[in-house]
Amino acid sequence: MTVQFEILKEIKKYDRIIIHRHQRPDPDALGSQVGLAEILRETFPQKEIYQVGETVEGLRFLAEMETIDTQLYEGALVIVTDTANSPRISDERFKLGEKLIKIDHHPNDEPYGDLVWVNTKASSCSEMIAEWALMFPDEVSINARAARLLYAGIVGDTGRFLYPATTPRTLEIAAILMSYPFDASALNREIEQMPMKVAKLSGYLYQHIQVDKNGAGKVILTHELLTEYGINDSETASIVSLPGVIDEVLAWAIFVQQPEGYYRVRLRSKGPIINELAKKHHGGGHPLASGASAKDLNEVAQIYDEIKEACRSYKK
Repeated sequence: MTVQFEILKEIKKYDRIIIHRHQRPDPDALGSQVGLAEILRETFPQKEIYQVGETVEGLRFLAEMETIDTQLYEGALVIVTDTANSPRISDERFKLGEKLIKIDHHPNDEPYGDLVWVNTKASSCSEMIAEWALMFPDEVSINARAARLLYAGIVGDTGRFLYPATTPRTLEIAAILMSYPFDASALNREIEQMPMKVAKLSGYLYQHIQVDKNGAGKVILTHELLTEYGINDSETASIVSLPGVIDEVLAWAIFVQQPEGYYRVRLRSKGPIINELAKKHHGGGHPLASGASAKDLNEVAQIYDEIKEACRSYKK
């Protein structure tokens, strides 16, 4: 019995299913979470299906979250999508369900859940959810709402199909999802567009990025700077990929200072492996896209030195 079939079997058992994803969600987190919720509502209209977690203002065009009573977790199936480790799950009540399923495409370095499906070769968790639904055409139904969300998740995590994780199967699934009646072009524009204040921050990034001789890039965004631009942490996500268009940049980090003083570290690479580096600094992720934390500027400097070394070794 495959894990995908076991997941379907468990879903059939429960009358109430509550779906979580990670904190500070991106399009793939919301796409996989709410895309799965919409699939289950379409397939099992008699079941109670809920999507929970904090709402991100800039992604309201994708989906809204639901506020539910804690008592609903009693006897419920909980599914967590797109979340590598349990501390990152949005809404700690995920522990209160009767059974927990993890569906993810990040390395399974910190396992959790009673039933786990991890596919690190998938471009996104949204691709996995779509693949799962397509495996059971006689038992599981996708509607236009689900297709729109899953397509958004795939587009978001592949950088509009530019990243190496994009496979022929990724494009096949995206094509299938586009066959449903939603405006893919309009959705692409919504994912891509940014507020003027973020566009101005992009200019700051290009003017202040530091790049060493081996292509290691660094930008520090202080809390004072973000306040000056009127930008919160979640809005910085849309500028993380920007250094990648610079031909001299091979791997880079954007250090975003939080109100508490520490730095959220967003790591990206065109070749050097960076997730092992991230693990050393309370983080993790994909080989070419990871996140970490730095408690102060000394740790910021240490992380940048490690990126320099990764780039230097890669170029040997």
